[in-house]
Amino acid sequence: MKIYYNPKLKELARQLRNNSTKAEIKLWTFLRRNQMYGYDFHRQKPIDQYIVDFFCNKLQLAIECDGYSHEILEVYEKDLKKTIRLKDLGIHVLRFSDYQIMNDIENVLRFIEDYILKFEENNNTPPSIPPC
Repeated sequence: MKIYYNPKLKELARQLRNNSTKAEIKLWTFLRRNQMYGYDFHRQKPIDQYIVDFFCNKLQLAIECDGYSHEILEVYEKDLKKTIRLKDLGIHVLRFSDYQIMNDIENVLRFIEDYILKFEENNNTPPSIPPC
């Protein structure tokens, strides 16, 4: 599937990669270099009018790391709008809090692995998994 994005987001994505949060850095250590069942993930990937923290095209999976600011109503509403738009594009979104990533990485990885295994069981069709 061809992913379209606003080219103006390319520089912002680069800046976000260079200023990653501790949680993003920690999760990236497990996603990079095809470590998750051989799937290729990218950091700070522009998609449509948004930038997702991590994205795997083959899985049609975006992973978002949400810090404390995502608990603010306005930010939560923006996240919801982003998730709905990505879903409309056929992309599944998994959201994890920074707290989960920093303090319970094993279960975060298990959840991602579960998505991948269900994807493969469904003949490379994204599974219907409730958002986390």
